[in-house]
Amino acid sequence: MPVLKTGWINSGGIFEVDTKEEYIRKLEEKTHQSDFWSNPPEAQKTIQELNTLKESLTPWYHLKKEFEELQTLLELQRDVGVHPEEEKILFSEIEDKIKSLEKDIRSLDFRLKLSQPEDKNNAIVTLHAGAGGTEACDWCEMLLRMYRRWAEKKTYKTVITDILPGDEAGIKSITFLIQGNYAYGYLKSEIGVHRLVRISPFDANKRRHTSFVSCDVIPEIEEEIRIEIKPEELRIDTFRASGHGGQHLQKTDSAVRITHLPTGLIVQCQNERSQYRNKTTALKILKARLYELEHEKKRAALEKHYNEKGEIAWGNQIRSYIFMPYQMVKDHRTGLETGKIDTVMDGELDQFIEAYLERQITK
Repeated sequence: MPVLKTGWINSGGIFEVDTKEEYIRKLEEKTHQSDFWSNPPEAQKTIQELNTLKESLTPWYHLKKEFEELQTLLELQRDVGVHPEEEKILFSEIEDKIKSLEKDIRSLDFRLKLSQPEDKNNAIVTLHAGAGGTEACDWCEMLLRMYRRWAEKKTYKTVITDILPGDEAGIKSITFLIQGNYAYGYLKSEIGVHRLVRISPFDANKRRHTSFVSCDVIPEIEEEIRIEIKPEELRIDTFRASGHGGQHLQKTDSAVRITHLPTGLIVQCQNERSQYRNKTTALKILKARLYELEHEKKRAALEKHYNEKGEIAWGNQIRSYIFMPYQMVKDHRTGLETGKIDTVMDGELDQFIEAYLERQITK
């Protein structure tokens, strides 16, 4: 198994270690110290880091076990005493094991492409319906379902924090949180305008329509990253929730809208019955967006978010989903396309995500 030489950083400082295993051992020793729980927040942070590191090594251990099993099968196959019928079965097992090993290596290589510090974070996703009216609102709801199905396949959790329903159908805009390891690393490839071409179910004449929805993705920021937000810089408004959520949400002023006056950023949350919880969630999203705004400024290339994303219309799309006159999904950045549009809409997005990450590395 490869030796991963690095210096891992945690709340207790920097340990120069030769392997992740050695660093895990040091963290485990730390958790057994008598004063470990004297600072609960730091202790919890260390436990979380320890669990994340152990999880990151699981694929390596799995590959090592598969490789050893393959070596055993190859040794058996070389045994001249093997019966021809048994040799045929053994060859089939070897072929299956090689395919399985290749698949797992590709999966691990995919994960290694997510090397930015924020890649491992949860993702805050915002969808906005653009040109296309009711058709675009329906397309926005279809994309929401696509991302939720993708998250389910990854065993990630999806939490809707804000939603604005369409006037007739669908959704005008929605913000939701996808919680899971490397959610942001995967979904950052989805930032941009998504174009739909189909026969509109809202058109009595059954004409073909083109609709657009923008997708914005930012990482959820961990609590230890300090973003100072002064109370006097905020305007907090409360209002009654709209859309899904039950009668209670529509009868009380539980929804919260927060405006950050220096930047003009506006966030809102209405999914909880409690005004306090909605405020807490909205502040968390605002904190993440302020962090991302500062991060973009430092890169000196505001190419993805806010005003630099371009109009949600023709000419700015990153991917086209064509239902008629033929079926195809094409990513305009990588050139990858597939005719299996139903599986894509059912959350099979990894082929596009992987192609995008590969392109970013080889640029």
